[in-house]
Amino acid sequence: MRAGTTTRRTFLKRSLAATALLPMPALAQGPARVVVVGGGFAGATCARELKRRAPDARVILVEANPTFTACPFSNGVITGLRELRAQQFNYEALDGMGIGLAFVPATRIDPQARTVTLSEGPVLPYDRLVLAPGVDFRWGSPAGYDEAASQRMPHAWKAGEQTLLLRRQLEAMEDGGLVVISAPPNPMRCPTGVYERASLIAYYLKTRKPRSKLIVLDAKDSFPLQRLFQAAWQQLYPGLLEWVPLSNDGKVVSVEPATNTLVTDFTTHKAAVANVIPPQKAGLIAEAAGVADRTGWCPIDPATFESPLQQNIHVIGDAAISGAMAKSAFAANAQGKACAVAVTALLAGETPSAGKLINTCYSLVAPDYGISVVGVYQPVNGQYVDVEGAGGTSPVEAPREMRAAEANDAAAWFRTITVEVFG
Repeated sequence: MRAGTTTRRTFLKRSLAATALLPMPALAQGPARVVVVGGGFAGATCARELKRRAPDARVILVEANPTFTACPFSNGVITGLRELRAQQFNYEALDGMGIGLAFVPATRIDPQARTVTLSEGPVLPYDRLVLAPGVDFRWGSPAGYDEAASQRMPHAWKAGEQTLLLRRQLEAMEDGGLVVISAPPNPMRCPTGVYERASLIAYYLKTRKPRSKLIVLDAKDSFPLQRLFQAAWQQLYPGLLEWVPLSNDGKVVSVEPATNTLVTDFTTHKAAVANVIPPQKAGLIAEAAGVADRTGWCPIDPATFESPLQQNIHVIGDAAISGAMAKSAFAANAQGKACAVAVTALLAGETPSAGKLINTCYSLVAPDYGISVVGVYQPVNGQYVDVEGAGGTSPVEAPREMRAAEANDAAAWFRTITVEVFG
């Protein structure tokens, strides 16, 4: 459901009323209590599926924002192909299912007491806790890039105001200007998203400001769907889009926000518009809960998504270390469902069985030019690994009709998943 007019206060009041009924001792008898922190594609999916499978359970979804702004297709907002409101959804459908909603940040988790402390309102006890906190940034990398710098050199890697800021900068840039994207090392949210963004910005420049140029400075030497992207760039944007890999001095080591300058080991790039995407890690609440390891990400048992670091806490979506499975909205949705199945079994005293998961990532190289990669994954030795021969990518040689069909498939997928998750 699109973002509506129901107020944060109304939802919080409902949540407080619901949680007031919950006894505080963590192991009290009665209906199972599951708290889900994070209302994106992973968390909202999991809360919905939990309530569907265990209607008597008390499911509370904790999310700081009453409006969810989706990242998939937000590159189209940056380039003027769609409006931000097309990315925004509310939680009224989940409220209608009887899921408690608390639109305040979770500030503390006590794994021993099994409680979640909110910035406002009660302390929430749980029998099982599901964390879907998404990603946060490693500020200070590149050197000089912090939250203040992001107001001058937007990351736009969390959809919302940053998306609009980057759009406004592109619109204000004079024809002939230089756009520079700084791409971080892996792991990162939506590994193909950087190259889709570069493609759509190149489309914008080609159609609106054709004397301009785009450079992608990359901290990697390869990326998913590379052959498909580069073949399309050569066909659609020759001389306009340049990709500079790590081995060719592509890693940005520092930035100078006051002058929109990006510095590599051997080169300085002064941009008219600079899009700096910093390295990432699991959302901050994961660290507070003690489920993030030294990498900054969260190891999981792939059969249950339970953390090996803290009992009764499960981690899904972008924050989780899920092996070969990419960090994407499709993957988050699949993990949310699988986690709900596992948690329901555990609450019933049963042993969950490990299953296979599917992920599909669509990318737009132009509004009518789509490509994709599909993977099937199974747990092996504590990690999700590719099922050999079960996945694949769009063919390198394909007619434009097929590319247009994939662009339509991408749009259809987005409509389907947002209706499924948000009603």
